[in-house]
Amino acid sequence: MRNKFLGQGEYGYHPIRKIKVCLSGLRYAIRYDFSVAYKVYLSILMLLICIVLHQWIDALLVMAATGLVLIAEMFNSAIEALCDFIETHENEKIKVIKDISAAATGISILLWVVVLGAETVKFLKNY
Repeated sequence: MRNKFLGQGEYGYHPIRKIKVCLSGLRYAIRYDFSVAYKVYLSILMLLICIVLHQWIDALLVMAATGLVLIAEMFNSAIEALCDFIETHENEKIKVIKDISAAATGISILLWVVVLGAETVKFLKNY
């Protein structure tokens, strides 16, 4: 898509290209970032259990929590990679940026663990 401000790129909106780029980024994150991969696999397992048991609201809750944690993990990875690209040596400002990014990810992971834990307890109690 053409960037109006920079005056570069191609004209027109191409939704298929946007979807391909999105899937490419997700595939890269799952393949090369273990923290993303194991969350995806655990969430898929929990989603399958919820769907098999026809627990639709629970499945939506798991999907929302998983989406939040994946977004946070990928933003954290992108911020860390960008910081490492900009400054290769130890820098106090870069450390603060990375710590804030990691804190945001930690909060989303806590929420994800609570949701998956509650769903697991619910599943074990009922079956």
